[in-house]
Amino acid sequence: MDHGASPESDVLIVGAGLSGIGMACHLAMEHPRLRVALIERRAAMGGTWDLFRYPGVRSDSDMFTFGYGFRPWHALDVMADGPSIRRYVMETAQHYGVDRHIHYGLKVVSSSWSSRERRWTVHVLDEARQEAREFSGRFLIVCTGYYNYDHGHQPRFPGEEQYRGLRLHPQQWPEGLDYRGKRVVIIGSGATAVTLVPAMASDAAHVTMLQRSPGYILSLPRFDTISAVLQRFLPKSLVFRLARRRNIFLTRLIYKAARRWPDKVRAFLIAGVRKHLPAGADMRHFTPDYQPWDQRLCVVPDADLFEAIKSGKASVMTDRIAGFTEQGIRLQSGDELQADIVVTATGLEMQTLGGMTLQVDGEPRVMGELMTYKGVLLQDTPNFGCIFGYTNAPWTLKADLAARYLCRLLDYMEKHGVEAVTPRAPAGERRDETIMGSLTSGYVQRGAPVLPRQGRDVPWRVLNNYERDCEMLLKQPVADAALELVRGAVAPPAPPIVVPSR
Repeated sequence: MDHGASPESDVLIVGAGLSGIGMACHLAMEHPRLRVALIERRAAMGGTWDLFRYPGVRSDSDMFTFGYGFRPWHALDVMADGPSIRRYVMETAQHYGVDRHIHYGLKVVSSSWSSRERRWTVHVLDEARQEAREFSGRFLIVCTGYYNYDHGHQPRFPGEEQYRGLRLHPQQWPEGLDYRGKRVVIIGSGATAVTLVPAMASDAAHVTMLQRSPGYILSLPRFDTISAVLQRFLPKSLVFRLARRRNIFLTRLIYKAARRWPDKVRAFLIAGVRKHLPAGADMRHFTPDYQPWDQRLCVVPDADLFEAIKSGKASVMTDRIAGFTEQGIRLQSGDELQADIVVTATGLEMQTLGGMTLQVDGEPRVMGELMTYKGVLLQDTPNFGCIFGYTNAPWTLKADLAARYLCRLLDYMEKHGVEAVTPRAPAGERRDETIMGSLTSGYVQRGAPVLPRQGRDVPWRVLNNYERDCEMLLKQPVADAALELVRGAVAPPAPPIVVPSR
């Protein structure tokens, strides 16, 4: 889009990734008369799927539930690669015409709400031209996810300055990196690590996944045979809708079972790994010390990680790093791993709102000190939505629900002459637990200070429950006692919020 003057908008969306494009498409369907603008820092849409370019990058959820509910995934591969997902997002944006409303290359610096004008002013930086610009809108929706796009988490290790090989983080993967015949060590045990190992193993001399502690790994078929058979008898669109419903049910079933019968699910997952490994394999490397779904479950297609291990081209080692040497990594056990390339798949650096600051009538609004209302609106912040996906199910399931709720809210505002909506929490509601408090993953614990807080009860608690969220966001009345609705006359400045001491 051109870099000329930016007209005022009805809705401003920050971020043109999976969530931002989904939100804009819902608005195009439900509120085609609204003026919508999307502000995107990168030079292309796609968000995560435009940023990450490491070998084998793919979804860690099945695509029938990870795809949009209003435009079902259109292929039979269960977990798609990054380029396919990026194309899917771009094609969806083009289909609904929202690609014409994206302003690229703009870093959002700050946003301020004026109760007198009942508008948001968003201050951005055109990074290519180093020029400041402003956008204005009645409603602001932030769809930037929860991690820093500039860099991932890079722990410091003793002696790393003496290492002579190449060290890199998957978030900044260099284009055209040649790892053929190289010894590769991947530090980490999460979704990125288990994706990189089989993707690199075929060309590298050897790939070692070095983990501090094991995680749960589930193998799923790469290809949906059931849907392939059904396509012979049923319309394709119906087959994909059925696949989506089926996989939502199965995803929720696995999570509920893990919470109700953790020991049985643990035994099931470990037995599944043992089945794919060579006889006599050391299961210590695949037996976590936590219960299922205390951290996200890693999913691999067609047991590709275990196939790479069986081939001898890859291995898994559980140990702690004592430090780097010139040739590799020295472990606390005394062993040393020789490595030409070290990949630090050590997680994300948490960030909310894309790093921008918020103000309401000159008073700061800090995400890490506020609760969310129904997981979508922000406490004491007028006309403001923030979209976070699920942590225990595919991200887009919740993003779709949140977008549909925001469309309901905008419809209510239009029909009832409401100009400002502000969630107000009762005294003593806030707890120090974050909206991702159910996970014990390292990146979640590190990022706790910047994440919104939980309340004691709904609507101030994030449920991470698809069935209950459907009821709360799509069926319950929009107006309730927790929402302050302002109509007609000029509003007074919003009162300052009082944050309880921790």
